Amino acid sequence: MIKAEESVMPDILIREFALDTSHPEADEHIRQPLPLWRRLWEIDGVRKCTLILIMALLWQTYAVVLNNSLVLPSFTAILTAFFDGLVNGELFSRIYVSLKVLLMGYFSGIFMAAVLSVFAITSRIGLDLLDTLTSMFNPLPAIALLPLALLWFGLGTPSIIFVLIHAVLWPVALNTLSGFSSISPTLRLVGRNYGLTGPRYVLQILVPAAFPSIVTGLKIGWAFAWRTLIAAELVFGVSSGSGGLGWFIYEKKNQLETASVFAGLLTVILVGILVENCVFRTLERETVYKWGMRA
Repeated sequence: MIKAEESVMPDILIREFALDTSHPEADEHIRQPLPLWRRLWEIDGVRKCTLILIMALLWQTYAVVLNNSLVLPSFTAILTAFFDGLVNGELFSRIYVSLKVLLMGYFSGIFMAAVLSVFAITSRIGLDLLDTLTSMFNPLPAIALLPLALLWFGLGTPSIIFVLIHAVLWPVALNTLSGFSSISPTLRLVGRNYGLTGPRYVLQILVPAAFPSIVTGLKIGWAFAWRTLIAAELVFGVSSGSGGLGWFIYEKKNQLETASVFAGLLTVILVGILVENCVFRTLERETVYKWGMRA
C-alpha cells in the first residue's frame, strides 16, 4: 500500500506543478508561443489544401510516368481545360442549364414533401400513406425511372424534373416527419394553449422546432438531386437543347478529350462544394446555430 502511494505522489506533484503558474518554469512553459507552422496546421483549410496539393502532385507524377493523355491526362492539362472552359464561357453556360433544371425539380420536390409531411403529422391516414409510399419508392433509384419518364413526358426537361422530384421528395419528407415526431408534447401543448391550429400551428410550432431535421433533409435532397441530374444528362442527355454538365462530359468523351471530361467532373465537384458551404452552411449558421438548437 505504501509503495502504491509513493508511485502516485510524484504524478500528482508533477500535475500540480504544471498547473501552478506561480512557478517561473511553469509560467514560461505556458506562455511559450506555438511555432508558426503549428499554428497554420491547426487551421482546417490549411490541412485540407495541403492534402489536395499532395494528391495533385501524386496525380501529376503518375500521369507523366504513364505518358498516355487519352487514359489519364496530367493534372496541369485538366486545369488548363477547366480554365479554358471558363474563359470561353462553355462551362458557365452548361452550369446555368443544369442548375435551372435542378432548381425546378428541387423546389417541386420540396413542396410535395412539405404537403405529405404536414398531412402525415396531422392525420393517421396521412402517416400511413407517407409510410407506405416511402417504403415503396425510397429504395428505388431515381435514375431507374428515367426510361418511364421518357415514355410519359418525352425527350426534354419534364422527364428530368420528374426524376428529380423523386430524388428529392422522399429524403426531405422522411427527415421532416422525423423532426415533427421528435417535438416534445409540452411544446405541442403550448401551441395548442395559444390557440394555434392548422397552418399557423405548423409554421409557428412544428417547423421551427423541427428545423434541424428539415435542413438535414434539404441537404440530402440536394445531394441526391445533383447526382441524379448529372447521371441523367450523362446517360441520356435529356436536359434541354444545349445540354448541361452531364451532357458536356458525354460529348467530350465521344470527342476523346479526356482532359475536358475531367474538367467537367471537377466542375461538378466544385458546384457541389460551393452549394454546400455557401448555401446550407449559411442557412444552418443563421438558423439552428443562432437559435442554439445545434452546438
